[in-house]
Amino acid sequence: MLLATTIIESGIDMPNVNTIIVINAQNFGLSDLHQLRGRVGRSNRKAFCYLMAPPLYTLSTDSRRRLQAIENFSELGSGIHIAMQDLDIRGAGNLLGAEQSGFIADLGYETYQKILAEAVQELRKEEFTELYREQQELKAEREEDFVDDVTVESDLELMFPVAYIPNDAERVAMYRELDNMESETQIMDFTQRLEDRFGKIPAQGKELIRIVRLRRLAKSLGIEKIFLKTGRMTLFLISDTESPYYRSTAFDKLLNFIQTHPRDCQLREAGKKRSVIIRNVKTVEAAIALIQSIH
Repeated sequence: MLLATTIIESGIDMPNVNTIIVINAQNFGLSDLHQLRGRVGRSNRKAFCYLMAPPLYTLSTDSRRRLQAIENFSELGSGIHIAMQDLDIRGAGNLLGAEQSGFIADLGYETYQKILAEAVQELRKEEFTELYREQQELKAEREEDFVDDVTVESDLELMFPVAYIPNDAERVAMYRELDNMESETQIMDFTQRLEDRFGKIPAQGKELIRIVRLRRLAKSLGIEKIFLKTGRMTLFLISDTESPYYRSTAFDKLLNFIQTHPRDCQLREAGKKRSVIIRNVKTVEAAIALIQSIH
């Protein structure tokens, strides 16, 4: 075994060296560790990177996260995941004002982005409604989507089991990829790749994938949130009662469905919140079929 005992400097590769040992790895940045381990084994030799550090419980939170990230993301093409983890740990700087990076460090970059988008959308609907009124009217004329995203909460088992995707990092990556999908083509491609890599998708995984379809269908009906709990589905409609959505054909379709299924449906209104409760919806598959019938 060849041992890398020389000091690794920026830009120096050693393709014939197959082992590197990093002493006090907890003192290195995440990008530094990723760069260091990439300096060896760039040939036909299998490479090894050993990170030497004190017991994890003695390290700071950031140091533990860096070491865990470099351990979890070791596959080819993991650079983007390393970069995102580094951004999570160090923060992304002042996005909208002072000290915002601290919030990002606590929440995670992707979660922060989602909260930021929701906050902007809330401002559009509440404080700057008149400024966007004309834009909303144009949406109504073109029959476009009235909501940006649909949140789904459920007590069903929606997941990729550990027995199906054993690696935690891969499983999280699959969840993230699935969450960003919108089109049916993306869903089909994802399903095919999943089966090619891990085999037949279990029932919980199929139901999870169907959530993407459910969100897409519900979005075109002006539904902001869906609850799938205790065998029934609750559809939460747009909060702004002056929204052009309530003069659209999408809302007319929903009303028509409620009127033709009085035993299974109930329209509720509490303050500015309107919701539709539909009984006997026990799976995501059943929810999709029902939403399709409304269309």
